[in-house]
Amino acid sequence: MTEVTAVPESAPTRAGSVDLGQALGALLRRYLDGARSVVEEVPGGPRGFQILSIADEGACGNQATIALRLGIDRTVMTYLVDDLEKSGLVTRRPDPADRRARQVVLSAKGRRVLRASSKRMGDVERDVLGGLSDDEAATFRSLLARVTADAPTDHSACDGPPPVC
Repeated sequence: MTEVTAVPESAPTRAGSVDLGQALGALLRRYLDGARSVVEEVPGGPRGFQILSIADEGACGNQATIALRLGIDRTVMTYLVDDLEKSGLVTRRPDPADRRARQVVLSAKGRRVLRASSKRMGDVERDVLGGLSDDEAATFRSLLARVTADAPTDHSACDGPPPVC
């Protein structure tokens, strides 16, 4: 019988032995646990915060495009934007490129909530990446951006080509 030796939790793990899916899931759960508490005043929680963030970018902010970018079903997106609009955080306006589509535009209140929430989300991100130095965290973010740059954006249950901005 072979004796199994326990590895201390503080021992570094070889990068090749990490289950990527399990590690990404753990990272996402940790991020969402922290995010939910700091954006609880935003309808939709972390998803609502992400919609506000994308709307703040100003580029191609119609509902369908935001839904594709976040991997949210367009029907669910409609409900999220309805709730954000009822709270006075966003307004909708016709998209000049496609009058059938609606752009999501931050209100002044939405901009204030986004700024305050962004500061708190920065704290959550620093906590999640707390085991890394500032340089390592910057490298991690850079690598994450690279590996997700060509990720498919259509995760919705709706069919059809993505809208053109």
